[in-house]
This record gives sequence, structure tokens and C-alpha cells, in this order.
Amino acid sequence: MFGLEALDLARIQFAFTISFHIIFPAITIGLASYLAVLEGLWLKTGEEVYRDLYHFWSKIFAVNFGMGVVSGLVMAYQFGTNWGAFSDFAGSVTGPLLTYEVLTAFFLEAGFLGVMLFGWNRVGPGLHFFATVMVAIGTLISTFWILASNSWMQTPQGFEIVDGRVIPIDWFAVIFNPSFPYRLLHMATAAFLATAFFVGASAAWHLLRGRDNPAIRKMLSMAMWMALLVAPVQAFIGDLHGLNTLEHQPAKIAAMEGHWENHPGEATPLILFGWPDMQREETRFKLEVPYLGSLILTHSLDKQVPALKEFPKQDRPNSTIVFWSFRIMVALGLLMILCGLWSLWLRWRGSLFQARPFLHLVLWMGPSGLLAILAGWFTTEVGRQPWVVYGLMRTADASSGQSLAQMSLTLALFVLVYFVLFGAGLGYMMRLVRKGPITHEGKQQGIGGPGQQRTPARPLSATEEGMDDDDNGNSEARS
Repeated sequence: MFGLEALDLARIQFAFTISFHIIFPAITIGLASYLAVLEGLWLKTGEEVYRDLYHFWSKIFAVNFGMGVVSGLVMAYQFGTNWGAFSDFAGSVTGPLLTYEVLTAFFLEAGFLGVMLFGWNRVGPGLHFFATVMVAIGTLISTFWILASNSWMQTPQGFEIVDGRVIPIDWFAVIFNPSFPYRLLHMATAAFLATAFFVGASAAWHLLRGRDNPAIRKMLSMAMWMALLVAPVQAFIGDLHGLNTLEHQPAKIAAMEGHWENHPGEATPLILFGWPDMQREETRFKLEVPYLGSLILTHSLDKQVPALKEFPKQDRPNSTIVFWSFRIMVALGLLMILCGLWSLWLRWRGSLFQARPFLHLVLWMGPSGLLAILAGWFTTEVGRQPWVVYGLMRTADASSGQSLAQMSLTLALFVLVYFVLFGAGLGYMMRLVRKGPITHEGKQQGIGGPGQQRTPARPLSATEEGMDDDDNGNSEARS
């Protein structure tokens, strides 16, 4: 298939499925915490706008959560079908970690999800808020265990190899491996930012269409506060993560920088743009800034960064992919910081909700957080190659040995089914976003809070409540 081997197709298949999957957990993590904040603010202030936003985003959360669970199951099966040798070698570490994720995070989320989504009028306000917080905590616990497993594959420790298999001897060292704290913070913060720009883009879309109400304004305001405060923090965490990667995976850093060789006594420049050529062993058409590579990566003006030629050819990551995926992630992060600063200036001028150029930028930045997450994961995973467990097991030795025909057929089926199934799910979710929050339902239907009689909240039946647009672009609910 296109000159690729079965191993290449197995890698592409896993990359394809995990790229689809990561979109949903990222939004789930952010939305769960967002919903907890909204309900907490509603309980504290009594302002209806927070309750309206909670009802609106809980519907989208429910759809997103369901698609995340379904797409995640597929990857778990792939460890056995396509990567059996890896499971046999490292399953005694990765298996228990994924089991802990199910026993703690998934059970916690599943246990309180029904109360959160369908118990608004059946339980008291305290219990309902507690359920929402437990679901939010569950998403973060899930992130904890998944990142612990993946981070161990990046920087393994706390084990010994017996009869060709990894045997854990110190679970604390296994879980809290050298890269884990940085990667956990980086991913959790990325999920919050991705959700903030998803929410902000939804608000910008409605404002650009002339639908201006307190709920829409609150969505944009909260999203831009998140961008202003968290995007710079994410840049700082990324810097710390880079220093950690330089210490434990120097070949990955060399590939990210497109840096091929050091010259005696010369500081390492920062290559802004270029085309790393793996065959010619050079970065072509490069635009570089002297000394800046050393300053950023070593925090000095004289230390050198490891170069790709210092590593055997068979141990070098694909610099062409990693170089550009890293720069896409960084560029999107800088745009997020710009959005946050621009929003602060517009607040000061009192025109945050009327500045159409800014609203257009926020709208186009809607998928930026998810794209940055994908680019970051490509940097992390491709940069780890040729190792599946860094320094211990090569990717070429980890596969189940499936045939080229089998991998071609299953990859084609995955692409077809995923685009049909999850494409429909994403379309449904965007349909909910386009409707926007209904800010007047409390006055018209007598809707109260948790524990009060009202029409049951039905997040998965949201489309039954149709919306008609009038000539001014505003929406009204029809019964």
C-alpha cells in the first residue's frame, strides 16, 4: 500500500485512531471543570446566566463524553491486535496503570455522570454540585493514569527486565517517572486552553451573527480570561518540559530543532524555519538566530545543544516531522497569548464584544487548542522513535507481525468508519453549539434549580428542542 510496509501501516493506524480520540478527552477534561465552575458560580451568586450556560454546555459535554469512551476502547484493543510484542514485553507496567484508570477515574465519572446530566430536578443543589465536581475530578484522574503510562514509555524507571519482560519493582518510581510531572501539567493545561477557545469561538460566532445576550457575553469573557491567564503559564510549563526532554531524550530535542552538528566553541543557533533533510543530513533553506538555541534550551550563551549527528542514524527521530509539528504547536500557543492580551486591551476600552476583527480571530482560533494538542502529541510520539519504550524496545520489535494485506484492509476500514461515525457525532455536537444557550427558559417554563420540579434535563435529546432563526439572526425556542 503506497510502498509502505505492514509496520508503517500499523503505526499510521494507531496514530489515526489516537488523533481522533484525543480530541474528545481534551474537550471532556476542560468542559467538566468549566461546568463545575458554572454551577458553583450559580449557587454562589444566584445569577441565571450561569445556570443557562450549564444547561447548554452539559448537552455538548454528554455527546463529547460518549464519543470519547467509544474511540478510547478501540485503542485498547489495538495493543493486543497490532502491538502484541509490546504488550508481552511491557504489559506488566502499562496494563495495571490502565486498569487503575478504569477502577478510579472511569468508575468515578460513570457513577456520578447520571446524577450530573439527569438529576438536576431530582436531587438537592449540594448533591448535584458534588456530582459535577466528581465528574470533573474523574477526568483529571484519568489524565493522571494515562499520562503516567505514556510518560513511563518516554522515560522508563522503577523496573528490571527478567526473561525478556519488564517487571515493576518500584511503583512509585514507575508512576512518577522523570517526565511525568511536566507532561501531566502540559496536557491538562492544554485541555483547559483547547476548551476555552472552543467556548470562545462559539461565543464569537453568535456575536458576529448579531446574537448578543448576557450568556453569550459571559462565554466570551470567561474564555478570554482563561486565555490571558493560562496561555503564558502553558508557555512556562512547555519551557520546563523542554529542559526535561533535553536531559532525558536529547535526540528528540535535536530533531525538534533541526540541529545536525556542533562546531567547537560556537553556541547553538535557533532555526526558526527550514526543511530538515534526513538523507542529506542538513536543514535546508534555514533561517536562524545566533545564540538563541543555547539561550532557550540551556539558559546560557555558550553551552551547546546535542546535535543529530551525535546519534547513530538508526537512533534518530524523523526531524522533518518533529521540526514542523513542534513549530505549529508553538505558533498556535503564541497566537493564544496574543488573543488573551488583545482581549485585555479591548476590555479596558469597553469594546470586547463589539470588535469584529477580534471576534473573527477568536472564531478562527476555535480549533487551535485541539490542533496544538495534536501537534504536541506528534512531536512527543514521533520524537520518541525509533523506540516504543525509550532505550529498551524498538518500535520495529513491538508489532504483532500482521500481514500487509491485513493492515491495509483494517486501516481503510478504520478511516471509513471513523469519518462516518465520528463525523456524524461532531456534526451533531456543532449543531448544538450553533443553537446557543437559551437564556429565557427559566422565565417561560418556571425552571428552578436542583431539587425543584421542572422539565427533566435531557442533554442527549437536545435536538428535539428546535430553534428557528428570525430575520435578525436571533433564535427563539419552539415547543
